[in-house]
Amino acid sequence: MAAHPRQPEPMPRRLDYGFFGPDSPSWKVWTSPTALIGFQRAVVLEHFDPFLTAAVADSRGIYNDPYGRLDRTLAYFLTVAVADSRTAIEASEFLMRVHAKATGVEPISGQRYSANSPTSQLWIHITGWHSVLKCYEKYGPGLTPEEEERFWAECVTAAELQTCKPGDVPRSREEVREYYAEVRPRLCTSERANEGMHYLLHVPWDMGVKAWGGSRIVAPAAIATLPKWMRKLGGFDQPAVVDRAIMPAAKLAVKVIGSQIRPDTDAKGPIRTGMLAATGLLGPATSRMLAMHVRAEPPVRAETVTPAQARALYGKGAHAQLAAR
Repeated sequence: MAAHPRQPEPMPRRLDYGFFGPDSPSWKVWTSPTALIGFQRAVVLEHFDPFLTAAVADSRGIYNDPYGRLDRTLAYFLTVAVADSRTAIEASEFLMRVHAKATGVEPISGQRYSANSPTSQLWIHITGWHSVLKCYEKYGPGLTPEEEERFWAECVTAAELQTCKPGDVPRSREEVREYYAEVRPRLCTSERANEGMHYLLHVPWDMGVKAWGGSRIVAPAAIATLPKWMRKLGGFDQPAVVDRAIMPAAKLAVKVIGSQIRPDTDAKGPIRTGMLAATGLLGPATSRMLAMHVRAEPPVRAETVTPAQARALYGKGAHAQLAAR
């Protein structure tokens, strides 16, 4: 007797469309296979901030639990982009509580660092959102000028879930360039920064065959999108011939992954599954978040909300008010 096909696990129903909604460029960019390349690009760039390097090196998180740490980080970005507002707010508040414990002294300057510092949080936010867009343009279909304008507006909205100062968040491609020019003088490398960057680019064998093999494709693709000065500063430059070779290979991989579809018995039509498989390179939290997104039924309320509205409804302060009633 033939075995019955395994039924997908039921997914919780969204309360709303979160902050951006189904027609948003953020949904397109953050659920594309190119987001994997953009994410690796971003986590490498974070190490150019000496205070973030100190926080990462002191906690040893990427070395003690690299698979889990990277998985949870990408899952957080994806949650903010596509989850309902309650899930996103709860994830944001949890992350800030975790970051509140990450404090210490940056050894080169002797200055104190905090993972929740608005300056460091802005660097994380911009390198993340800019990197996924850059790779979506390089290896995916890209956005129209109108979509790009909206993408940067959505980037500003997403920054409200972190400690960034709203007025400091770039609102266009030109403002992103200005931001990088402004912060460049304080970017640097060190032994600990180089250790982190090279570890993330060239995943060791003990992280598993998928992660090891995937990094050998993703890392050159990520490096190829970076300016020469960053590549040389980080000591991970690669020959131009590698840049030229990786471009068509990465584009083909993205096209194949993005085109893999199958009928899903609990959905009203075919869904993308290639990205779900690819996300397995990083771990279960990201895979589950993406599965919740692509398999979701229409939300309870077919609307988007602002972070301020969501925080008032579901944030820690809102919970305290409800408990007091």
